[in-house]
Amino acid sequence: MTPELGTTNLLLGIMAAVSVLEALVIIGIGVAGFMVYKKVMALVEQGMTLAHGIEARQVAPAMQRVNAILDDVKGVTATVKQEAERVDNAIHSTIDRIDDTAGRVRSNVRAKTSSLVAFVRGARVAVEGMLRSEVRT
Repeated sequence: MTPELGTTNLLLGIMAAVSVLEALVIIGIGVAGFMVYKKVMALVEQGMTLAHGIEARQVAPAMQRVNAILDDVKGVTATVKQEAERVDNAIHSTIDRIDDTAGRVRSNVRAKTSSLVAFVRGARVAVEGMLRSEVRT
């Protein structure tokens, strides 16, 4: 039994040594992962700083120009709206004056032609009356 215990002890020693090596490798991987994490976070911070710098140098002035353009468009739109309302009011008042003028012309024409129309109707009745009386005789 003694030789077999020696082999078993040797195998157990090898397994213990491999377990220690595995533990060291796992600890090394953990340390390396932490170092990579720190470097990546430093790069992310650097990228964020760069992005803020780009925003401050390029995006902010562009936004100011866009806002200025939008303010100009707002002013132009308000002016166009006011002018459109003014033109609309002018058109409505002109149409109202035209309607009033047409009504006046109509009443004046009726007033001036009513006596002529009455004379023509009277003459027609007289002629018809004379023609009927000639037919009866």
